[in-house]
Amino acid sequence: MNPTSPPPPRNATATVDPLFLAAPRVSTFLRSYALTNASGFFFQRDERLYLVTSRHVVIDEATSHLPDRLEIEVHLDASNLTRSTGFSMLLYNQGAAVWRQGRDGGSEIDVAVLELDRSQLPAGAIIRAFTPAHLQTSFASVPVDASLLVVGFPLGFHDAVHHLPVVRQAAIASPYGIRFQGQGFFLTDARTHRGTSGAAVVMRDTAPTPETAELPWKLLGVHSSRMDMGNRDRVLDESLGLNCAWYADILLTLTTPRTTSDPG
Repeated sequence: MNPTSPPPPRNATATVDPLFLAAPRVSTFLRSYALTNASGFFFQRDERLYLVTSRHVVIDEATSHLPDRLEIEVHLDASNLTRSTGFSMLLYNQGAAVWRQGRDGGSEIDVAVLELDRSQLPAGAIIRAFTPAHLQTSFASVPVDASLLVVGFPLGFHDAVHHLPVVRQAAIASPYGIRFQGQGFFLTDARTHRGTSGAAVVMRDTAPTPETAELPWKLLGVHSSRMDMGNRDRVLDESLGLNCAWYADILLTLTTPRTTSDPG
């Protein structure tokens, strides 16, 4: 008989890249009614923790998508990834939006951040978060043939046992560091679907620092939507397969502490 290998350890986080624990599944609701699935990731600045996703996940006037809360899935046990729970976040406080969004040249940037109240998180919640140290600020060090990943939940699909996202391979499709068509995003070449909105676009950090060693990935962008030609023949021509990713340095603006004169 041929010897058989022992089965791999079950639910061992030692074999799980921390990237999977930095990207929770996002669901939108209007009161008790489930609306859509989306993606997101955690970002920490100083002691403040945020959920980052696409702006159109929290509000999309064009499609009358008007949720009043989000729910994310949070892991509870580092040795058993099957243990998780939902964590709900209201999008409005006394009628005022609690998320922050930005503008670029007079138009909306499709990125939104919501601050999480750490005191309200479930006990033992496992959070892996990007920080300002993870932002890719040197454009010249991202070659055109760099290998990228998009970490999210296409069509809501995920490991329903361990509650983990999936990663899709991506390539840079427009020069990184140049604003495509004058807007604050670059293009990626990747297979994406609805539900990927808000996903982190990352590149392996080959020289992590003490600040980034726990999560050795560079954060390049926030996946937004697919890019297509308006005059494409839907029968004869395939989709371009290109996507918009907003430059992640917008997070420095969106997580700057508010002042009393800041209208929100």
